[in-house]
Amino acid sequence: MVTRSATGRTSSIGKRADRPEANPLIGPWRGTHGLAPFKRIKAQHYKPAFKAAMAAHRAEIAAIASDPRKPTFANTILALEKSGRLLDRAASVFFNLDAADTTPELQAISREMAPKFAAHETKLLMNAELFRRVDDLYQGRGEPGLDAEARRVLERTHLRFVRAGAKLAKPAQKRAAEINQQLATLVTQFMQNVLADEQSWRLVLDGERDLAGLPQSLRDAAARAAVDTGLPGKHVITLARSSVEGFLTFSSRRDLREQAFKAWAARGENAGPSDNRAIVAEIVALRTEFARLMGYETFADYSLSDTMAKSPAAVEELLGRVWPKAKARALEEAADLEAVARAEGGNFKIAAWDWRHYAEKVRRARFDLDEAELRPYFELNNMIEAAFDCATRLFGLKFKPLDGVELYHPDVRGWEVVDRQGAHVGVFLGDYFTRGSKRSGAWMSSFRDQHKLAAGKVGGQRPIIVNVLNFARGADGEPTLLSFDDARTLFHEFGHGLHGLLSDVTYPSISGTAVSRDFVELPSQLYEHWLSQPEVLKRFALHARTGKPIPDTLLKRLKAARNFNMGFATVEYTASALVDMQLYAIEDAAGLDITAFERAALAKIGMPAEIIMRHRLPHFMHIMSGYAAGYYSYLWSEVMDADAFAAFEEAGDIFDRKTAKRLRDNIYAAGNRRDPIDAYVAFRGRGPDVASLMKKRGFGP
Repeated sequence: MVTRSATGRTSSIGKRADRPEANPLIGPWRGTHGLAPFKRIKAQHYKPAFKAAMAAHRAEIAAIASDPRKPTFANTILALEKSGRLLDRAASVFFNLDAADTTPELQAISREMAPKFAAHETKLLMNAELFRRVDDLYQGRGEPGLDAEARRVLERTHLRFVRAGAKLAKPAQKRAAEINQQLATLVTQFMQNVLADEQSWRLVLDGERDLAGLPQSLRDAAARAAVDTGLPGKHVITLARSSVEGFLTFSSRRDLREQAFKAWAARGENAGPSDNRAIVAEIVALRTEFARLMGYETFADYSLSDTMAKSPAAVEELLGRVWPKAKARALEEAADLEAVARAEGGNFKIAAWDWRHYAEKVRRARFDLDEAELRPYFELNNMIEAAFDCATRLFGLKFKPLDGVELYHPDVRGWEVVDRQGAHVGVFLGDYFTRGSKRSGAWMSSFRDQHKLAAGKVGGQRPIIVNVLNFARGADGEPTLLSFDDARTLFHEFGHGLHGLLSDVTYPSISGTAVSRDFVELPSQLYEHWLSQPEVLKRFALHARTGKPIPDTLLKRLKAARNFNMGFATVEYTASALVDMQLYAIEDAAGLDITAFERAALAKIGMPAEIIMRHRLPHFMHIMSGYAAGYYSYLWSEVMDADAFAAFEEAGDIFDRKTAKRLRDNIYAAGNRRDPIDAYVAFRGRGPDVASLMKKRGFGP
């Protein structure tokens, strides 16, 4: 790429960025363990790198497609697996940083490049000559001598082409390509709008009256947030979940709770340039149109056809079993909360901004368990060490701090991961604190995936995995204290991280977390179980000031309260999953009014008035991106995770070596080497039972 100055002369910046030796994204990376040279990468480097990498990838694809030889696995499928390395490398850096540490410059590049990436991918998957080669191999199921993993890659590659529209007639392919580009633009704008709303809102607490009810740990975090937003000496609540949920739980100021809750619930729905309502409607309409092009009645039918669930009916059956019991429990919980409010003189009906506040009061009274009492035992560094230690005991991994390496933000920490013999497994990065440049939520991603096709590397390419979270940092000199739910989120994302780190497959396309959407949450949700085990908590739940382990009495109270408020938690999640399914079951999305649709969908299921969806449609990032018609996946995977952890309990040891080896070999290391239900059966010896889920959530049989 070249840029032009105000005089119209060609600028040398563009030319320099095109040269491999000058553009760090294109040139060789000689950093520790192949980490990107983050400090040298500037915004001006991305577009020239993408241009060069896309051109290189197009040339690779053209060579494969025009190969005059008879298609073989080696000259077609394997060649595809080896193609696009430069593009993958540059894109991984960009998209990770755009999510975790964005700038206006990166956001502008993202808006410009999103449709170009979509067009590049679509052109590859609709290349008629290339698909003929893939289809020829698929119809003959490859060639004699292919092992099971190679056959799986062939089948998945063929399916990827078909699901992208490779079999469509030319006019339909043209329209599908247009839809993909439009969707890429719209989803990018949707994400940026949510972030803009989160960045633009803050609640400034001025004086003791505004701070009423807040424990010291939350006051410290709010003081730090004030410093970060340029208001030293004040206290600030932001729309980061760890900030706003803590405030909603403890603040005695009902009026301020209402302000914070309404701002949180209205993300993406505020009139103006960040309003997502029309964008959501357009995304749904385009996905519905794409599904019809592909021969499906709805996008839900299309999306679910390549999952464990297979069909909307299977998802609805699972959600239908859970919803009535969850709703009944939530209504009982609401009555308990209202009784406490009345006893305190509150002459009002419980509203959504009251729920967490009064639930904490009920929990404290019923179980003698105070969230403020718990937090000092869940210090961030100790929870990181707990997650690492469980991985050591289960899988023999060790985590060695990476000192003096350049990472993409000063907050980010890095570790080299090695096995029992000291051999390099990969690199793990942890980005734990909320900041204005970071998308909300928590996620795992990779800067590099594992595979065995890297030339000249013993054992192949090793992964570089990152966990990104949004914890409210403690005040200067003070520890960062987590809620138990925060700590569980840390374990959850680290479970995803292990899925990437332990991957042991040959081919990039089936590496790590490249599995069915409703299977990918199994490794993460399963890993959460270890956090709540007494032998883990006694070692790592140490009081931040005294260093003393969490007392047995508090552990007993924590265990007794584990299903407290489960009606609320299940309702806010399941309602989101049900509305997601209804949204993508629309057969004609023309003129869709998202606000009216959401209201009607919730009325249809009888949503309790005191609870809202965990993610309302204008900021429901999951279902605007990779989890469209797929938010049910967490519950589907929970059926398996509840049953899977029981295997360790049945062995009599939560770190049983034989069970852990089966888990590693068949789940964490296996990538997409086999059908997910076969992978689960190979670990457990049988299929999962939904009764385990109902028992785990305390809903009975």
